[in-house]
Amino acid sequence: MSTSTTDVLPLRTEHDIVLARQQVRRLTQALGFGLVDQTKMVTAASELARNTLTHGRGGDMHYEFLQDGERQGLRLSFVDEGPGIPNVTLALTDGWTTGNGLGMGLSGSRRLVNEFQIETQPGHGTRVTITRWRAGS
Repeated sequence: MSTSTTDVLPLRTEHDIVLARQQVRRLTQALGFGLVDQTKMVTAASELARNTLTHGRGGDMHYEFLQDGERQGLRLSFVDEGPGIPNVTLALTDGWTTGNGLGMGLSGSRRLVNEFQIETQPGHGTRVTITRWRAGS
């Protein structure tokens, strides 16, 4: 599998979440994702960007195009240096939240993508990486 250069978008303000959504929409369009797959990736990115800002006290969204033979995809990583997630299993449970949301951010995002990975350590931040492959590729 090959990847293109990774680019980074800061997630420090509410406006940065809007910019992240717009960038993910552009990236999925450039890859030729259908409208449904674009929407799934934008929705997952929006949820994870909000988590990065709210729970991780800000961070970055890294993005890269993927090529695996004929397959093309988009990988996004949301990285923060916040408090980390003490119990990943609980955090991935529908309805569980430490904030005021519905508790669907992590679990909902996981259902919208093809690949989902969390790396976290309490006191040392979190990295959530998602990948979506273009349908038919």
